[in-house]
Amino acid sequence: MPPYRKKPVVVEAVQFTGTNTVEIAELLGWTYSGDGDHSDSVVIETLEGDMTANVGDWVIKGVADEGYPCRDDIFRLTYEPVEGEEL
Repeated sequence: MPPYRKKPVVVEAVQFTGTNTVEIAELLGWTYSGDGDHSDSVVIETLEGDMTANVGDWVIKGVADEGYPCRDDIFRLTYEPVEGEEL
């Protein structure tokens, strides 16, 4: 079976702190009427169904403008900051 390489993709992402629900909503284009009160998790509507982002997880806006959560350790292994790239 031939090997395949994942195409390089630049994404927008925000690490969930428990107090930045408004920032997560802005990233994903949600209408959010709350005030960003502290929460241990946020539910992200993904293409595969609802998934939960916990404090410390990253919320990523994908190539099709979809949102999905990613654990911090996996995010750091998979992504790196882009210098000079405008998102």
